[in-house]
Amino acid sequence: MTSSQHGKMHGAAEPVEAAVPRSIGRLLDLVEIVVAEQVCNLTAAANASGLTPTTALRYLRALEARGWVDRDVAGDFSAGPTLLRIAASLRDAGPLERLAVSAQPHLDELAERTGESAYLAVSDGRTATYIATAESGRAIRHVGWVGQHVPLEGSALGAALLEPGSVVTRTGAVEPDITAMSCALPALGPLGVAVSIAGPQHRFGNADRRRHAAALTDVVRRLERELRISGEDLAS
Repeated sequence: MTSSQHGKMHGAAEPVEAAVPRSIGRLLDLVEIVVAEQVCNLTAAANASGLTPTTALRYLRALEARGWVDRDVAGDFSAGPTLLRIAASLRDAGPLERLAVSAQPHLDELAERTGESAYLAVSDGRTATYIATAESGRAIRHVGWVGQHVPLEGSALGAALLEPGSVVTRTGAVEPDITAMSCALPALGPLGVAVSIAGPQHRFGNADRRRHAAALTDVVRRLERELRISGEDLAS
């Protein structure tokens, strides 16, 4: 993840940089970079953050001292014990787990109706993360986006989040020769939520896209209704 992938805007609010002191922004950038890479050396962290290696190392050492990152004998950085503890406390009964459980039947239905892999993603307004999936039943299918962080700019997901309820299609935005179609739910809290399908480009002809768009719209509408009835706001 590069510094440009962190984005300049959070929704329609003022630029994020205007509200975040530079030193804090650099620390947060490095945490996100290490988490996204899973294992990250100093050179990669410095390049992705736009910092010099000396400056990046100073910040990473501070994060290591507080347990946010961990450094192995080879000098590579990964998620630290503090970050892992916080992540563990948010699992199971947390809002994202409840969202994923609620969405799973809808994802399963969408994958069956379209023949393509279906995904659920959440976004903080700068980056999106896929948190649940239902794989296509076809021999050749798209897999592997769960747990992945993607930039909003240029992606179907990012465009869909700007206009909830609309279906957006992009090819090659995240992976070459892969077409993605996304539709976002109206705001339910601080996180943006969207449902997507993804598959080989050659399976997304005009008729297929129309059929997939109808399925996406239907599934998103019913998922939104279910979440509103349950009172889910993704904040508690």
